[in-house]
Amino acid sequence: MRQAITDDIVLVRADNPSPMTFTGTNSYVVGNESVVVIDPGPLSNAHLDALLAEIAGRPVDGIIVTHAHLDHSPLARPLAEKAGAKVYAFGRAEAGRSDVMTDLAARGLVRGGEGVDHDFDPDVIVADGDTILGMTVHHTPGHMGNHICLERGDIMFTADHIMGWATSMVSPPDGDLSDFMASCRKMLTIPSTLYLPGHGDPVTEPHDRVRWLIAHRLERETQIMEALTDGPADADALTRRIYADVQESLWPAAKRNVIAHLVDLTKQNRASPEGELTPTAKFFRL
Repeated sequence: MRQAITDDIVLVRADNPSPMTFTGTNSYVVGNESVVVIDPGPLSNAHLDALLAEIAGRPVDGIIVTHAHLDHSPLARPLAEKAGAKVYAFGRAEAGRSDVMTDLAARGLVRGGEGVDHDFDPDVIVADGDTILGMTVHHTPGHMGNHICLERGDIMFTADHIMGWATSMVSPPDGDLSDFMASCRKMLTIPSTLYLPGHGDPVTEPHDRVRWLIAHRLERETQIMEALTDGPADADALTRRIYADVQESLWPAAKRNVIAHLVDLTKQNRASPEGELTPTAKFFRL
């Protein structure tokens, strides 16, 4: 699917719909005489052909990958080779991960969610506050440690950090709820008028959406703290209690959300594991 957002921004949507990707991954071709491609998307010959058709032989100044999930980054290298362009990103898949999440991964917490692109290796490493290819880089860890948003005038390319169709998945050890909340609050300080997300439609009331996401996470935090008043519990027990009205097939994803909150509450000194901080630990309220 192709959609002109402005006179120099075109959305080209990959045909990879799923419960995690909604209607598919949004790639953006930005520019007129020459272009920048943001999030080339999954490894797909059809999507590569669609992007090349949109580029239409124009010079490609660069390819920016917002984060190394399998629905965003794998096509970067094939497109770079076709277009003769460099790939820009915050780093490889583990870049930007917090010390706590690094430790949890070492303790056996496996990944969940969209899948990590372990082969991703950018040509150019960017940092928070850099100006690249006419855009300002904002490091926004939370959904993933190496996640960035891109500011271009009053438009922000938000990838999977802020979307209109769903809340961003925060799945440890790649996702970090403490970082996610800080990144959301950071977005409120930037006067954007339009968010262009990695999935779904443009977000036309961006700060309202951010405030709703923050409130939603705080509400879930309150539910967990209330549940812990009845005594120590692990993520399985909390998931069954808090998500009792959700079909059980969704509980594995819900459990990862609960783990993310428990780690965040531990960082806040509002809850603590009995013993070491592990995915199976019981937590009690402080």
